[in-house]
Amino acid sequence: MIGQFHLLEKEDNKMRIIIDTNILFSFFWKDSLTKKLLITSNFELISSEIALDELNKYSNQIISRLNLTRKEFNNQLEKLKDIVKFEKKQDYFNFISEARKLSPDVNDADFFALCLKYLCILWSNDSMLKNQDKIKVLSTEEIIELFFE
Repeated sequence: MIGQFHLLEKEDNKMRIIIDTNILFSFFWKDSLTKKLLITSNFELISSEIALDELNKYSNQIISRLNLTRKEFNNQLEKLKDIVKFEKKQDYFNFISEARKLSPDVNDADFFALCLKYLCILWSNDSMLKNQDKIKVLSTEEIIELFFE
């Protein structure tokens, strides 16, 4: 347990982690360490469908910046959907109000709402999100230190 957050919460002992969009963007980099962690971890990975909307919204920039084809992007996105459970806002709507008050960035309230719903940590490289004391936010580096070393 980290603070009040239950790391081993499910019957199958998979640790739940909520993932924000900036972590998901890293999945598209060819040899990304984050991608390897997402693929090989034994975590139950959860994010909001809003993150999927963001990935699709910025798909042209991802494709251009990483020199991918549309087909490669779509294939990677499907792989990501196999790894991460994307929840609809209606599934965590009851936690949005508290999450908006809590989140240092209102744009990340959905991820905070999921953390409140599942009482688990948030994986994000946005250090600003640590500027509150209710949700434990871990960077990729901290995830590696805690669970892979």
